[in-house]
Amino acid sequence: VQLQAFGGGLVQAGGYLRLSCTASGSIVNINNMGWYHQAPGNERELVGTISRIGVSVYADSVKGRFTISRDNNKNTAYLQMNSLKPEDTGVYYCKLDVSLGLFGTKPYWGQGTEVTVSS
Repeated sequence: VQLQAFGGGLVQAGGYLRLSCTASGSIVNINNMGWYHQAPGNERELVGTISRIGVSVYADSVKGRFTISRDNNKNTAYLQMNSLKPEDTGVYYCKLDVSLGLFGTKPYWGQGTEVTVSS
């Protein structure tokens, strides 16, 4: 299983970006899909997750600004980021929990995509 993330870039404060993360390979189902943010010099932190049936949860810092969605047919997770702030700058990673059937799930991480928000 391989993950590819796209959509990062440079944007002014108040702007928006949409990230995507697509899994390819031998995949039957993907359970939770999540996005993580690692600001420069900081640890990786959870932005939010979305379950297979579409239930999403978010970190307080992004509630009302970011939206996670998914397309199960395309094995793809999306992160719509609106009203971006300079503190949203950093590398964004996707994590997909791929089902192994009776053997549980296995997490796979994307390579990270960089977002820079200028003030």
